[in-house]
Amino acid sequence: LTHQYVAQLKGTTTKLLDTRKTTPNFRLLEKEAVRIGGGVNHRFGLFDMIMLKDNHIDYAGGIEKAIQAATDYVQTKKPDLKIEVETRTLDDVKKVLAVNSSKVFRIMLDNFSPAEVKKAVKLIEHKYETEASGGINLENIVDYAHAGVDYVSVGALIHQARSLDLSLKAMK
Repeated sequence: LTHQYVAQLKGTTTKLLDTRKTTPNFRLLEKEAVRIGGGVNHRFGLFDMIMLKDNHIDYAGGIEKAIQAATDYVQTKKPDLKIEVETRTLDDVKKVLAVNSSKVFRIMLDNFSPAEVKKAVKLIEHKYETEASGGINLENIVDYAHAGVDYVSVGALIHQARSLDLSLKAMK
């Protein structure tokens, strides 16, 4: 399945990311399967990247406060930890850009249309990596790539993967 998505991206600079949503106890195997298929692994756990998702942002009182709290934590506790910020609108993207934290390395454009992604990428101007996520499938992945995003993340790589039908016969 990963290879099918990667094949759609041929001729673009966009890379395919898996997501953090894996089957319990199968994370390493599923992430290795994505890598073998030509995809790129996102984070493996809470230890290797901070992802400021919508719930974190809402709880913190907004994107600016969430980024500041995460930046303060990283600077005092884990200086090498990177921060990715989920955005839901172009206004959110502008807020991330206004904060200008050196610890933020990627902006996730969640449930943006390809046209909105193109506008966001233009606003970001390569200051941060960009990732499109949500609603991306084999039919529209090329549209996201042509919008100029660095990465697309696709949960279907894990939750729509088909298993191989195997059986084992015991012989006397």
